Amino acid sequence: MTIAKIADSLPPRPFSSREFIYEMGKYLAREGIKCEKSVVYAAYQKGLPIFVPAFSDCSAGFGLIHHQWHKQVQYLSIDSARDFLELTKVKLACEETGILMIGGGVPKNFTQDVVVATDVLGIEKPMHKYAVQLTVADERDGGLSGSTLKEASSWGKVDTKFEQMVFGEATVTMPLLISDAYHRGAWKKRTPARFNDLF
Repeated sequence: MTIAKIADSLPPRPFSSREFIYEMGKYLAREGIKCEKSVVYAAYQKGLPIFVPAFSDCSAGFGLIHHQWHKQVQYLSIDSARDFLELTKVKLACEETGILMIGGGVPKNFTQDVVVATDVLGIEKPMHKYAVQLTVADERDGGLSGSTLKEASSWGKVDTKFEQMVFGEATVTMPLLISDAYHRGAWKKRTPARFNDLF
């Protein structure tokens, strides 16, 4: 119950999922746990935020239930509105943004909606300049995962000039995309963005 152990060690207050996942990375570093292939640990080292808007809907959620059950009154919780605010702060800090969506559902809508959130805050920011979605969902059943990026454009979320929905299984399409980006090498000239430093 490592998640419960981490939660037990933190102040009993609402955390964004980004904050809690940062603490997970810090725990791995502090405990010296071998984790060269851990996305959480790599993100912690690079100062990159990971947002999981439905954090409790995964195996980590069991650790939080264990933590809250035993703490009863004063316990840590995950605040999804705080997640949304923090992700909006990332959007506000960037001149241009783009999104890569693997699958769909809550994370897809979450990342697209930050554009609308800036508008609600009265701060004018451009739509996401580009959007790529790797998905097996289509629009026939009316579900969120299959809604087109052109539909997102109608809400002012995504510019349709550079949008692409790739219909295929992500374990096939994502490695092809990542390999291409890696071998083009544009990342070598970029300054690392340590977005965790915003918070």
